Amino acid sequence: MSKPISSLDDLIRKYDVPVPRYTSYPTVPAWDIEKFSTTQWVSAVERIFDETNKTKGISVYIHLPFCESLCTYCACNVRITKNHNVEDRYLRSILEEWELYRYIFGEKPVIRELHIGGGTPTFFHPENLKKLLDELLKNVIIHPQHEFSFEGHPNNTTSEHLTVFYNSGFRRVSYGVQDLDQRVQKAINRVQPFENLERVIQASRKIGFDSIGFDLIYGLPYQTIESITHTFQQVITLKPDRIAFYSYAHVPWVRPGQRGYEDANLPNDVTKRALYDAGKKILNEKGYHDIGMDHFALADDALYTAAAQRKLHRNFMGYTTSQAELLIGLGASAISDAKYAYAQNAKKVEDYESRVVQNKLAVFKGHIHTDEDLEIRNCILNIACGREVKGDQLMKVDNGTLLAELAIMEEENIIKLSATGLTVTESGKAFIRNICHAFDRRAAEQKEQKNIFSKGI
Repeated sequence: MSKPISSLDDLIRKYDVPVPRYTSYPTVPAWDIEKFSTTQWVSAVERIFDETNKTKGISVYIHLPFCESLCTYCACNVRITKNHNVEDRYLRSILEEWELYRYIFGEKPVIRELHIGGGTPTFFHPENLKKLLDELLKNVIIHPQHEFSFEGHPNNTTSEHLTVFYNSGFRRVSYGVQDLDQRVQKAINRVQPFENLERVIQASRKIGFDSIGFDLIYGLPYQTIESITHTFQQVITLKPDRIAFYSYAHVPWVRPGQRGYEDANLPNDVTKRALYDAGKKILNEKGYHDIGMDHFALADDALYTAAAQRKLHRNFMGYTTSQAELLIGLGASAISDAKYAYAQNAKKVEDYESRVVQNKLAVFKGHIHTDEDLEIRNCILNIACGREVKGDQLMKVDNGTLLAELAIMEEENIIKLSATGLTVTESGKAFIRNICHAFDRRAAEQKEQKNIFSKGI
């Protein structure tokens, strides 16, 4: 067992190790795929749908993986092409897959949450997106507190795109900003002038979108305190409602595109944390609240409200205000969550389309939760969403070493332990991924694969 460390820089060095982002537990590499079957998956979907559809509704995620060019920082499953003839076939496959799930449901689903991500969703022609949404939302019940959102690219999101989404009930959009420094943008092959971002924000608000989010990244090549400060000073002038400020996941052994720059061009662990602190300082000064791992929101944003009311939830789409317990992922590589089980679709576009055209679910692997998995998952969700775990939950998951490891984190002022449970300290917010990792019972089985994850800081 390691000894406690007091210096902040030493803590950063200690905990800047490969750990998951914990949008799920167990994490995908730890799934017990040998004990999984599609039949079990269908049973799990039927079970949670019957338990929650009429009360909580369901979430739907649609993965549109196509991009015209590769952003080298990206670790998502994407297909690079300028051939837009791929649109029609892929969207037909999405709708065919949706029909397979509608058959499993056996009754009208109540759509509580719908998110479209990528790739670049605005790669698709607005008219094709309209056809997709018209068919998808036909013969369903839309929850009165629904939240529909999509990811937009500042360079190619048009008024036509925005109008299609707005008319289909979308009111939230998230734009990938990443960084506004020209040298950084060139290094990551994501050149987008501030004027393009400003234009699309003005268009979004004019059409009626009432929640606009930005994604930014710290730890990118050539970033400095000066450059990231300038980026945030520009971003703040546009007054987004929420900001996700992610740690760059440098995994060139997984994503060869990240080999376009050297490790020497990346900030070291302590400098990387300083970049985050510089951005966070500006956000806090401008009224943004830290509501979870990497996420900030203004006080009148629904995400902040959910966090304040202890109603924040986290799933494969990240933080959400929805409490839906069934998430159906449509599209190549999309992951679904049926509370009692996870499943992932075939990653390659051609494999995905081939399975669906044969009237088969595109699922190619998954995991069936044990009772222990569900207990640990609840603890990790509570840490990620509410920064606390109740004492009785701790007792249920302690395996003889967990409390000893947490005691060291308490000495390091990362957490506080008491009879009522665990709470994350203010300084401990920087180490939430590491705190979650302490609960990860399956992590020990993955030690030989530790390099599949990015570093925690």
